[in-house]
Amino acid sequence: MPKQKTEHLVDLIHSLTKAEKRSFRLFAGRLGQADEKRYLLLFDFIESQQKYDESLLLKKNALIKKSQLPNLKADLYEQLLSTLRRLGKNHFEDIAARECIDHARILLARGMPKAAQESLDKAKKYALAIHNQPLLYHAHDFERFLENQMPGAANLSKSNRIRLQGDDLVQNLMTENEYSNLSMALYALYLKHGYVKDKEDFEYIHDYFTTHLPQKNTRNLDFYEKVYYYQCHVWYHHMIQDFAGYYKYSQKWVACFEADARMISADTSMYLKGLHNALNALYMADKKEKFKSYFQKYTSFGHQNNARLSESDRSHYLMYFYIHRLNEVFLTGNYQKGSEELRPFENLLKKNEDGWEESRIMVFYYKLGCVYFGANDFKSAMTCLNFIINAPNSKIRQDIQCFARILTLIVHYELGNDVLMSYQIRSVYRFLSNMQDLQAVQREILTFLRKTPSLIPANIKKEFVALRNRLIPYSNHPYEKRPFLYLDIIAWLDAKINGTTIQEEILKKKR
Repeated sequence: MPKQKTEHLVDLIHSLTKAEKRSFRLFAGRLGQADEKRYLLLFDFIESQQKYDESLLLKKNALIKKSQLPNLKADLYEQLLSTLRRLGKNHFEDIAARECIDHARILLARGMPKAAQESLDKAKKYALAIHNQPLLYHAHDFERFLENQMPGAANLSKSNRIRLQGDDLVQNLMTENEYSNLSMALYALYLKHGYVKDKEDFEYIHDYFTTHLPQKNTRNLDFYEKVYYYQCHVWYHHMIQDFAGYYKYSQKWVACFEADARMISADTSMYLKGLHNALNALYMADKKEKFKSYFQKYTSFGHQNNARLSESDRSHYLMYFYIHRLNEVFLTGNYQKGSEELRPFENLLKKNEDGWEESRIMVFYYKLGCVYFGANDFKSAMTCLNFIINAPNSKIRQDIQCFARILTLIVHYELGNDVLMSYQIRSVYRFLSNMQDLQAVQREILTFLRKTPSLIPANIKKEFVALRNRLIPYSNHPYEKRPFLYLDIIAWLDAKINGTTIQEEILKKKR
């Protein structure tokens, strides 16, 4: 068994609950005595070890030979998945539906077409309950095959029903596919470019969205057709910084699930993602009280449903929780408290045991760096920002990479690293120029930082005031306001001018 597949086996075993382990041992008991013993020896060894050590396994278990291991591991992996699939049909309607379709195939082969039809009816019932159009079509397609396998029993009305249902399902699948593809493409554009930065950027995103959005009657859309339709609008309004539209369609996305509570259990991950985007829209629009109320709803859902969340759902829940815990710090302005409470989160990021994608980790480090910066903990801020600057992939979240470099220069200034800052300014300028992301706000900050080493102390406050006056007009500019979404530069300048802290200046504005 290849190394990567061995890692999959080890990860799978370590992910099992006590109940699942017990079920597997019972399931393994159906095998022959010798096979059962070898399976369980391998299973028990992997379960008991933090790290898989093959030489130790062979040394401890004389019944297992090295030549047998590849096949034994592969078979154990398959048996574990079979056990989990058997358990999963009680929790996931899609697994139950697929099993019913498989049963129909077996029953038909046994010459039992009526029993096969009953099994297909069950499959369709499961698929309909969770609005799974692909599975529903799969069951329908097999029903058509079944009808063709019964010579002399064809019924004209039934044939017409099957034909019309097939046409409707194909149309629904095409619509769902078009919306889903556009949603995925828009999200990919967002991950690469972030928010629109100028009129040219806006026109490109707007044209892409309007030309690719399917021209459909949206009144009678099925569940997932609606969800994907709302998703498309969510990503679009997010990128163009229309936060009212962003919240509107995020809320519609969430409302789809809350109108059909069964779907919250069937597709918890999608529901959590909708809640996350609604919260993000409220944060972006600076709706503090509404954000706090919605965040309470989110955390209550986690507390009430923690026991039934899958590992994947738990990972998503935790990821979104920390995103909005960080956003809550920015909304309230309480950086000092936030930096203390979020210190353990930095260790969680380093381990990344949940395997969060690189773009998410990058955003986390940037936001955590901003929290430390707001708390005047510049060394901790630098540690977080260096993770982004040293990231091997410069194509992911280029917007975050650009602003991380700008904030790094400001941190160097605060730490008094004048020589290092002079070198870094040239490096950052080249980076932003290559990214074609050098906006007016960034240019103003770079120009200011470049001349600070030569300023006499008596003139520094005057220069801070001048920079503030130049930046204020950009704070509400449709494209130039983007830097202010990442860092409250005005609050930093006010702190330097008034001899206060960023936290004090932000709290003044929040009152």
